[in-house]
Amino acid sequence: MRWSKAFVPTLKEVPAEAEIASHQLMLRAGLIRKLSAGAYTYLPLGFRSLLKTVEIIRDEMNATGAQEILMPAIQPAELWEESGRMKDYGPLLMQFKDRAGRHTVLGPTHEEVVTDLVRNHVSSYRQLPLILYQIQTKFRDEIRPRFGVLRSREFLMKDAYSFDVDLDGLNRSYEAMYRAYCRIFERCGLDFVVVEAESGPIGGDVSHEFMVPSDAGEDILLQCSACSYAANAERAEVGLPEQLKQRLHQPRTVSDVPAVQKVDTPGRTTIEQVSAFLNCRPEQMIKTLIYLADGQPVAVLIRGDHEANEAKIRRALGVSELSLADAETIERVTGAPVGFAGPVGLSCRIVADRAIAEIEDGVTGANEADAHLVHVVPGRDFPWPEFHDLRVAVHGDPCPRCGAALRQRRGIEVGHVFKLGTKYSEALGAYFLDAHEQRRPVIMGCYGIGVNRILAARIETHHDEHGIIWSTTIAPYRVLVLPLAMQKEQIVQTAERIYEELRRRGVDVILDDRDARAGFKFKDADLIGFPLRIAVGERGLKEGVVELKWRGSDQVQKVPVGEAVERVLAELDRDEAETQRRVDRHGPPIVR
Repeated sequence: MRWSKAFVPTLKEVPAEAEIASHQLMLRAGLIRKLSAGAYTYLPLGFRSLLKTVEIIRDEMNATGAQEILMPAIQPAELWEESGRMKDYGPLLMQFKDRAGRHTVLGPTHEEVVTDLVRNHVSSYRQLPLILYQIQTKFRDEIRPRFGVLRSREFLMKDAYSFDVDLDGLNRSYEAMYRAYCRIFERCGLDFVVVEAESGPIGGDVSHEFMVPSDAGEDILLQCSACSYAANAERAEVGLPEQLKQRLHQPRTVSDVPAVQKVDTPGRTTIEQVSAFLNCRPEQMIKTLIYLADGQPVAVLIRGDHEANEAKIRRALGVSELSLADAETIERVTGAPVGFAGPVGLSCRIVADRAIAEIEDGVTGANEADAHLVHVVPGRDFPWPEFHDLRVAVHGDPCPRCGAALRQRRGIEVGHVFKLGTKYSEALGAYFLDAHEQRRPVIMGCYGIGVNRILAARIETHHDEHGIIWSTTIAPYRVLVLPLAMQKEQIVQTAERIYEELRRRGVDVILDDRDARAGFKFKDADLIGFPLRIAVGERGLKEGVVELKWRGSDQVQKVPVGEAVERVLAELDRDEAETQRRVDRHGPPIVR
């Protein structure tokens, strides 16, 4: 490609709308342009990188035996009613009625559609296992699209679905996809971490996210400082020290804590207000949250300085639906308005986070308006509850595997894999006959990759003050030939010769043949971030050399003109070998 013929509208100034580096650089480097909130046009350079990413994904998916299909973005709402997910997705689900009055949705994901496909065409165990995937535009009605393509309303996604006859088959399919994802992200040049995760509205009981650690990420992950444990904030467990483990079985005898005393706390309903008013520490307070668990009230006790983790609470209670109780229910259960609930005298089921067992002289609501209780002792003043890990893990908490401190980081989610089991096959009637002619539901898995996010995550974590630092695998062009003075015939001829030879040898190369100042060209080159640059200048040609430089490196190699093409090929081969070495750490593709 000749730059003079290319559509590359770079920007000098940082757009006011762009909050993070990847968004700023994708706009400034002429990769994307905003059409409306959360919707972007990919310009030629951005689209080239997107297509290269797609080809890497497709290559690794095909290597597992997965088969590519393309499903409609427009889906009948009846399928979502049938699966029970209309309510789960809520306002994120884009919905409309067509001219015939049919209720229709724009798919944020395709579990319903692919399950409907399989239920209509798979009837025997002989047709399984099966992995189907697509690379498709998805839609999500984000209330506040931001960060460019990291949180948009329209996005490109690779989603795959596995169908097996039993759990062993699901485990093999899951492992095949897990390994394929590791290979994909290595090939795309991402520094990623695999973390245990919650399944959310997708469903399923085993789930992992592939995260790129970045301060710009909207997800929080906890990583052990000593072992390989990692999980997102929704899933991360809190380690249980041995002394606390022993304490959970029965309350300690406390003899030096006075009897419970009620104190007036007019208008103080929050932890901050009550602790300041009573001159106590938040960690002394027992926060009592009233939930409706499958419609039944449950009191959940959390230490005042901790945050309840509803995913953990749902699992501990073994319920499918969990929500904070409304004000009317809270008053009916506790006898008090919101903000004054406490465990003393409650008649509903009580569960507590394990940290409550360490409180010896606590403060809690008095179950009446404008009053709290002080000197509350768990096991003395209310029954010793059942304990679980119910809180959000935070930086410094002990690792559940080895006890070392957890580190909290932010991350960008680029991939997510789930073991769905029979959630959708049973809801939508995807059954098969096994070898004994018994009718059984298909066992499913789900595997998604945010294609656009791969580009943004790479840029967010690999840039400097000058611009983007691409990997050679997904850069718009791998090599830039840069003649420094277009009015000098020798420079132009040398650059043209190198450019044409590289093209002939199959190298992805762009020639900056614009009649512009050298400094202007260098700035654009660094902004866009072409990995390998060959500068052809008058001074170098007098010495019989051109200058070869990797983006992001300060080292400039002076290479004889006649050896330039071979040196470029050698550099690219070396880079490709290093990428392959990283990919090979994850093992070869697993074929299903």
